[in-house]
Amino acid sequence: MKMIIGGKWLDKSAKIDVLNPFDDSLVDTVPEGSAEDVKKAITKAEKGYEINKNLPAHKRISILKRCAEIMQDRFEDLAITIASEGSKTISEARKEVGRAINTITISAEEARRINGETIPFDSAVGSENRMGYYYRFPIGIIAAITPFNDPLNLVAHKVGPAIAGGNSVVVKPATVTPLSALKLAECLLDAGLPGEIISVVTGHGREIGEALVTDPRIRMVSFTGGVEAGEIVSHLAGLKKIGMELGSNSPVIVLNDANLDNAVESCVSGSFWAVGQNCIGVQRIYIENDLYTEFRDRFVQRTLKYKTGFQLNEDTDMGPMITKAEAIRVIEWVDEAVKMGAKTLCGGTRKGSLVQPTVMENMPVGAKLDCQEIFGPVVSLYPIDSLESAVEKSNSVNYGLHAAIFTSNLNSAHYAIRNLDAGSVIINDSTDYRIDLMPFGGVKNSGLGREGIKYALQEMTEPKVVCFNL
Repeated sequence: MKMIIGGKWLDKSAKIDVLNPFDDSLVDTVPEGSAEDVKKAITKAEKGYEINKNLPAHKRISILKRCAEIMQDRFEDLAITIASEGSKTISEARKEVGRAINTITISAEEARRINGETIPFDSAVGSENRMGYYYRFPIGIIAAITPFNDPLNLVAHKVGPAIAGGNSVVVKPATVTPLSALKLAECLLDAGLPGEIISVVTGHGREIGEALVTDPRIRMVSFTGGVEAGEIVSHLAGLKKIGMELGSNSPVIVLNDANLDNAVESCVSGSFWAVGQNCIGVQRIYIENDLYTEFRDRFVQRTLKYKTGFQLNEDTDMGPMITKAEAIRVIEWVDEAVKMGAKTLCGGTRKGSLVQPTVMENMPVGAKLDCQEIFGPVVSLYPIDSLESAVEKSNSVNYGLHAAIFTSNLNSAHYAIRNLDAGSVIINDSTDYRIDLMPFGGVKNSGLGREGIKYALQEMTEPKVVCFNL
């Protein structure tokens, strides 16, 4: 595919191969963009901002609604694209397409709800004859930098609210999964979006990332990725808004009074969805002592039923890691933990980019698997004496995106809600639960600000005060 600069398809002689991570077969090629391409895209986006901020809300709404309809018409093609360039199974990819359609639909709905309110100026002495209000206006050009693990829906989460709010947007998709972003932009253009409003620049982050983030014409950087990259972006960005989602090491607490069937099934799914390459995936499970052995045995039995393999096969439960190098890293972390005293209950092996779903116990404090984000199909089980101890251990890492608890006791649930350091606390489901209209984000190293269309719109617009002196 070609990349998109100001709504126009652009090819270049320098190419990047988009490979299927299962066998490194060629899926497609995209242009290798440069800093100069980024500058051209931002120049186009300046015009796009002037166009979009002056579009009536009903026009933005109709474009976004039409885009969702086109995505529905192209549903299977989008799913195959997600699964071919990335790690998700075809079943997981179809769910992502459904979510992305929902994200664009909600963006259309929220475009009619960018509300202001009246201000009681006469509440201040001397302002008795004043009245007024505020309304929200778009901030300008949004830079959207997106990762590989949700190559369609995470782009939609940035592009949808940016357009709904009257901004223009320049997308830098993950180098390994650019096709889904290009196809979403194509849907928007086919829906009638004026071309200058959107660009998708493909290329290596080291070549085009700095040019995008540092350009003073960019008014907000919306970034999803790792902590190290996030720190670099924040240092480079300068005086502009920043929204970041930087991952997690998500804890789940399972108490003795939990529904065991639900806890096991939910946590297995939450651990291994999208090969564990999931910012809200389950990584640590704290199980109360009396339930530990039974939970562990049933969890391992359920994990052993997972079928790994080619992600486009309908019966595959878990596909490959995004690259062989990432698969090697995951096994290195497992091996490190074992050398430190951890025990592998199942998995812990790889073939090429395929890593078997891995369950660990006796995880020592300080191992990477204990305190960092694995972003792979590895989960660790820990026995705990009490809810208080489980909460303390859950909070011991420098992340706080999602946390979860399984219990039938309302007081226990509320203790967890009050005391877990996380942007969301999920009760009787795993951390891997999200709907696209909720505020989404975390504390500590898990990021800055919140996504979720309504909340992203707040970040992508600003209040303007209007005051009449009568």
